[in-house]
Order: sequence, then C-alpha cells, then structure tokens
Amino acid sequence: MDITTDTSVLIAVILNEPEKKWIIKATEGHNLVGPGSIRWEVTNAFSAMFKRGRINLRIAQKALQVFNVIPIRYLDIDFQHSLKLAYDNNIYAYDAYFLDCALRNRTPILSLDSQMINRARKIGINIMEITI
Repeated sequence: MDITTDTSVLIAVILNEPEKKWIIKATEGHNLVGPGSIRWEVTNAFSAMFKRGRINLRIAQKALQVFNVIPIRYLDIDFQHSLKLAYDNNIYAYDAYFLDCALRNRTPILSLDSQMINRARKIGINIMEITI
C-alpha cells in the first residue's frame, strides 16, 4: 500500500524523535509517496532548526544523508487542484500538495501535524494513525 507522508514524519525519523519506532513499524512493508517538494521542505525544516538553536550544521548534514536513503516515490501534483485546496482550507500551497497527493492517489496520509490531520479528515482523506 502507498502512504502519503509529510515532512513532520520524515523529520521525526531522521532526527530520532520519540515517534520514530512507531513510524517505522506503521510503515513497514508499505511504500512512502509524496510531492517532490518534500526535498525542499526537509532542508527548510533544518534551516528553521538552526534559527532556534536546535541543531547545528554538522547534525543537519548527517540528517540529510539519512533522508537521502529513505525510499520515497515523488509524485506529480496538480497545481490547480492544490491551489483550490489551499484557498478552501486557508493553508499554504506546500501543505496542499500533500493533500492533493493523498486525494488524487487515494492513499492515506501519515503526519504528526495535528492541523494537517484535521484538514485531511475534513476533506475525506484516510489518516494512518500512529499508536504511541
């Protein structure tokens, strides 16, 4: 089964957050998919962590190496549909890309972001729950 994953899940795995083992267990035997923007979002998340003093460059570079070996199939998104999702849900286009991927490819979405989960539920996307 394909699962649309968002950046929050990937960051948790890459940086060994407490949710990591449950994420790995939940996704074992499944294929991760998502918009190509994930690559930019992961790097942007690291830059945000620099600003908060959460990580340094060396840690981010090692984390990026880990990210690069996670098997993710990048899917094209429908920009018109994503723009409408962004408008209808008052969200950024980058968040709408994940919703578009899940809707158009009929996949559940996996996220640690409560706002993403709530919006996905609101528009009828199945949520892959992580039991901690």
